[in-house]
Amino acid sequence: MSGMRMLLTKEVLRFWRVAFQTIAAPVLTALLYLLIFSHVLQGRVNVYEDVSYTAFLVPGLVMMSVLQNAFANSSSSLIQSKITGNIVYVLLPPFSHWELFAAYVGGAVMRGLMVGLGVLLVTLSFARLGLHNIVWVLVFAILGAAILGALGLIAGMWAEKFDQLAAFQNFIILPATFLSGVFYSIHSLPDFWQSVSHANPFFYMIDGFRYGFFGVSDLSPWLSLGIVGTTFCMVSAWAIILLARGYKLRG
Repeated sequence: MSGMRMLLTKEVLRFWRVAFQTIAAPVLTALLYLLIFSHVLQGRVNVYEDVSYTAFLVPGLVMMSVLQNAFANSSSSLIQSKITGNIVYVLLPPFSHWELFAAYVGGAVMRGLMVGLGVLLVTLSFARLGLHNIVWVLVFAILGAAILGALGLIAGMWAEKFDQLAAFQNFIILPATFLSGVFYSIHSLPDFWQSVSHANPFFYMIDGFRYGFFGVSDLSPWLSLGIVGTTFCMVSAWAIILLARGYKLRG
């Protein structure tokens, strides 16, 4: 456990030392999304009853920021270590694959939650946001960040250069987050696109997270929790198996 704590500390310090880039910049990006979309679509998009579009948008942007930054943290850390050759200092000590997984995913969760909290604090001045149940908020935020942290590990192990990692993020992570109901309720979509949204696990993360604020959601939060929990177990198992095999980590 001491090895895991040391590696986790390294991961946290890695993004904290460049906090302007890793925390402040994503917060500013989310704020710009809020200003643009709330100005253009306020009053034109139907969401929940008694919930303004701007208020609806805030939790989606918070969760989107959590997910994207959790993925970015673990994936960038691993690919940088591989390219610079510093990965040897992680592989030589007797860290178990469980410790490696916990440290990298733990660092990703911490960065994701810090960015999400920053986005929430900055955007609160633009909309009145209730808090129906903080437990649902925390559970979906932590599980979502952990899933993306594990996905980041998988992407970081698979990629051999930054271009491949960028392709993984641009063609998988970004479309999945943007098409998950961040900017709209799926009930406003045609039946076909509602079915497509139901196949996207990111949708359940955001829908359950939003339920924690408003007490209403597109689907039952228990259904969302079951799907998100199952996704977490599957992605985590995949990442741990690859770590145990040293996939693309040991020459």
